[in-house]
Amino acid sequence: MNLFLTNTMTGKIEKFSPINANCVTMYVCGPTVYNYAHIGNARPAVIFDVLYRFLDLSFEKVLYARNFTDVDDKISNEALKENVDIKVITERYIKAYRSDMKALGVKEPDFEPRVTEHIDEILAIIDILVEKGFAYFADGHVLFEVAKFAEYGALSGREIDQMMAGARVEIAPYKNSPVDFVLWKPSSLETPGWDSKWGFGRPGWHIECTAMINKIFRSTIDIHGGGADLVFPHHENEIAQGTCLQDGLPCSNYWVHNGHLTVEGKKMSKSLGNVLLVKDLLQKFSGEIIRYSLLSAHYRQPLDWSNSGLESARKSLKRIYQVLFDNFTTEQLENRIDVLHSVNGNRILSAISNDLNTVEAISAVHQIIKDIKNSQGEKEKLRLLEELLHGANVLGILRSSPEEWLSKKDKSEIVEDEILRLIQSRKIARQAKDFAKADQIRSSLLEKGISLEDGPTGTTWTILT
Repeated sequence: MNLFLTNTMTGKIEKFSPINANCVTMYVCGPTVYNYAHIGNARPAVIFDVLYRFLDLSFEKVLYARNFTDVDDKISNEALKENVDIKVITERYIKAYRSDMKALGVKEPDFEPRVTEHIDEILAIIDILVEKGFAYFADGHVLFEVAKFAEYGALSGREIDQMMAGARVEIAPYKNSPVDFVLWKPSSLETPGWDSKWGFGRPGWHIECTAMINKIFRSTIDIHGGGADLVFPHHENEIAQGTCLQDGLPCSNYWVHNGHLTVEGKKMSKSLGNVLLVKDLLQKFSGEIIRYSLLSAHYRQPLDWSNSGLESARKSLKRIYQVLFDNFTTEQLENRIDVLHSVNGNRILSAISNDLNTVEAISAVHQIIKDIKNSQGEKEKLRLLEELLHGANVLGILRSSPEEWLSKKDKSEIVEDEILRLIQSRKIARQAKDFAKADQIRSSLLEKGISLEDGPTGTTWTILT
């Protein structure tokens, strides 16, 4: 089945044609591990997991790398706060990230490179760029000279003149141009560093991914992915240094980016207090519900995260599992998983092949469920089951048995039941004119982030974010 992807470089949906049909290569920028993963970090992990699964289904071999940035000023700051080595911080959050992603059904990539394991490669690449005249040393820093790369700005659509006009040169007077970016920078005694011919220091952010890609794949890769926030400057700078390193060969043939994630219509930030950690969401909702929610919008479009979206996902999955429970035996479900083979004509896979259209794919899931309910013949039901499970496997959903899923009351449902019970107790207290108890119930719920509103039709509740 052909795959079509939106290539950020061209702004067009293009048919995917790998460099080597026998081995597809993909690299996706992973997290900077200084804290627990938030739901925004999870979106690219889930989106590119779907792509990975589809590629794995369509091609003989797929090599997928997703990195960990394990040296960064934010990591250093956390280590200083706790008075520990940065490895204590990075190991903690790498372990937590892997655990969270596993709960969301994200498969492990073939490679999980770390920046600190590629310092020699970083230094070697910087040396080559300096030797070729694309980089220079100034005031303890090695910088890439953007003016030497004529195609700079092609990915983001930015003009160098416009970038220079808006730059504040006083921030870095040692630069030849305000748009030049750092490849190597000096380290103090309090920050991690390595010895180099340019002094004790550490790598700039952008050179890190270029070094890891070059070490793993050696040359141009098929797909480079990440969040839309990485288009500029990160990926733009990767292209500049990577193309110059390879004497004009492109870093990647396809650049794929997922859209931003907001929370209840607002940007997620510490100042707003709406940073949602995956580990916390998993206390209330199953990983499958969270994954389903992440796939409920097209990957290139913004996704507005909300409790109502999670509840909708829970109810949708419950309906699907109920139909499977009502129409198939455990043996039938297990046997069909073992013999999945058809691709052509699969409505779910067809939607995914069209620029990872998970919205259309989920719609196809529900149409197949409807067809199963309406089907009278056993043979046709089993054909539909195969279509469903094959497509769901690429989406990464329906991983549980119907009995298991339906027997477990999701934590979010338990919370809802408890809220409804307390609302009923408050109603009884008010009818008995025990207003002190009614107020106490309202206050206790408010302390837990639950707001009550009394109206002519009864009491409604909302979760405060």
